[in-house]
Amino acid sequence: MSLEREFSEDKKQLTIIMSERFDFSLVQEFRSAYSNDTDTVNAIVVDLQVTEYMDSSALGMLLNMQKVLDKQVSSYKITNCRPQVLKILRIARFSKKFNIC
Repeated sequence: MSLEREFSEDKKQLTIIMSERFDFSLVQEFRSAYSNDTDTVNAIVVDLQVTEYMDSSALGMLLNMQKVLDKQVSSYKITNCRPQVLKILRIARFSKKFNIC
């Protein structure tokens, strides 16, 4: 499994469900996930429920997504983090830029 996308019924929220590894190998797929068919989206959820590994390139991809969608999206959430992934996000102080729950 790489990643999956799910839209809310009204197409205003996009959920990106990440795979076991969130690293540079997913850069194109992740970019496509938030760039294609997302004109109506104003909220993004990145679901890390199955993600066991995340590296610095994943952090960069999250920041780049926020930069690209700055004028369109008002809400970013990172959900269902495993302890090891949550630790990385906390060390990187991502709670200042994302709602982590």
